[in-house]
Amino acid sequence: MNLTYRTPKQKEADNLWQLMNQLDNETQSMMYEPDEREKLSSRLQPLQAIIARANKKIDFLEVVSEDCKLVGYLSAERGKPRRIQHSAYIVIGILFDYQGKGIGSKLFHDLDKWARDNAIKRLELTVMQDNVAAQHLYTKNGFIIEGIRKCSMFVNGRYINEYYMAKIL
Repeated sequence: MNLTYRTPKQKEADNLWQLMNQLDNETQSMMYEPDEREKLSSRLQPLQAIIARANKKIDFLEVVSEDCKLVGYLSAERGKPRRIQHSAYIVIGILFDYQGKGIGSKLFHDLDKWARDNAIKRLELTVMQDNVAAQHLYTKNGFIIEGIRKCSMFVNGRYINEYYMAKIL
C-alpha cells in the first residue's frame, strides 16, 4: 500500500467533498446521513476556506491518498475567539477498507506535530458511545473521555450518546 499524506490544494475541494460523501454513505458514525451533504458549487466554498486555512497553517487538514484516490482525512479547526484559540476540534474519516492499517495513528502523529508548532494546548472531539473502534484509536493516541453528551444524535430511529474526548498537549 503506497499512501501519501499531505495538505490538499484548493483544486481538490471537490475530491475531498466526494470522500466525505462516500464516508457518509459507508458509515453511520459521521455527522451527515447519506445524501444529506449537498454538492453545489456554493457548498464547496466552505470546504475551500478550510483548505485555505490549512495551507496557511491556521487550521490543520491532512488527506491520505493511494494512487491519487483520497481514502481518509483529519481536520482540526482551532477556536476563533482568543479565549479558545489554544484548542482545536477534530474530525477524522477513513474509508472502511483502509481502517486498521495505521492511517489514523499517522494522522494523529502529524496533527500532534502541527498542534505543538502552532501553540495548540487542547485537542477535542466527540465519538458515538457505541463506536468502540474509533474510541480505541483515540485512546491509543492519548485522548481521554471527559464526559457524555446524552441523546446528542438521532440515528436509525434512536437517540445515541456521544463521548466528549480530549487530549492536553
